[in-house]
Amino acid sequence: MLAILKKEINSFFSTPVGYLVIAVFLIANGLFLWVFNGDFNILNAGFADLNSFFFLAPWIFIFLIPAITMRTFSDEYNSGTIEILKTKPISDWQIIFGKYLASFILIILALIPTLMYVYSVYKLGNPEGNFDVGSMLGSYIGLLLLAATYTAIGLFSSTFSTNQIVAFIISVCLSFFLFYGFEATSSLFGNSAYSIQQFGINEHYKSISRGVIDTRDVVYFFSIISAFLLFTKLRLERE
Repeated sequence: MLAILKKEINSFFSTPVGYLVIAVFLIANGLFLWVFNGDFNILNAGFADLNSFFFLAPWIFIFLIPAITMRTFSDEYNSGTIEILKTKPISDWQIIFGKYLASFILIILALIPTLMYVYSVYKLGNPEGNFDVGSMLGSYIGLLLLAATYTAIGLFSSTFSTNQIVAFIISVCLSFFLFYGFEATSSLFGNSAYSIQQFGINEHYKSISRGVIDTRDVVYFFSIISAFLLFTKLRLERE
């Protein structure tokens, strides 16, 4: 598994992909949070918090993470190297976890520079340091769980086609539906609306972002991650 992990990370940074992903994420957030004069601008909010960042990041991740994961298996299928990979003395699970962890590590590397936002908000507080640490910590944990979920979805989507663009579109659609689809359609179910919303990622993400780590939310995220990794395993076996 470590060999797969190193190979994937090297492939990200031996091409502009890894650097581009990190740059796009930071530039997009930076422009909305600090430059563009709108509702997301922290300087115009009047509050020392990062709610705008934690609202924007999941939507940016919906497109950014599929761009990272779209090549994981589709490129192997397209080049024919999947046959060589499966003849090596490693299991399908080791292949999957190696690729999964490599993609997730790249996302973590993109998130680390955003800690500068925390320092900036800390200095902007009146008095200095006057912000909700618990909520911010919960939001970062929620964002990591969300990114881990999108990564599992992207890995699964990349097994469907030798074309990376097709894998990207499938991953974006699945991620969008699981994040917002249940919430968007919940009003159609009347009294069951709240129950329907509970199936969506956004409801659990918002719950963790309040600063209270509920085991039900953690179990939900790990269940979705495990399910999509299992689906990926089944797809590999079929191929």
